[in-house]
Amino acid sequence: MDVLRSSARKSRIERIKNEHIKEIMGVKEKPDIIEIIERKRLQWYGHVKRMQEERLPKLITEWIPRERRKRGRQRKTWMEGVRAAMKTRHLEADQWLNRKEWRLGSGRRRQLSQDPKDRKNSKYILILSLH
Repeated sequence: MDVLRSSARKSRIERIKNEHIKEIMGVKEKPDIIEIIERKRLQWYGHVKRMQEERLPKLITEWIPRERRKRGRQRKTWMEGVRAAMKTRHLEADQWLNRKEWRLGSGRRRQLSQDPKDRKNSKYILILSLH
């Protein structure tokens, strides 16, 4: 947002909302950087989970260090980020087995309905909205 604000020549002192800055710059409908990072993280997670067991990336992602973590508030691990992104997109833990379904689900936006009845039909709505 700092880059967009400076490009629009609006300072924080002017107290203009981020949504308005995005409208001015013409990026309102484009995904946020956080959305892009989460989508790429989920794509990589599915890719690694489908790898053979002896592959190095799979061994590294499943590795658990022996020593204790430092005191204080812990940083989020990469896996915690994956779990949070899966939760917001209503993805199941073993859904990565079907690559086509996983790619479709990892690209989902957060605005999907929270109602379980609507989630069954949301896959078809999402497919139609992508075409």
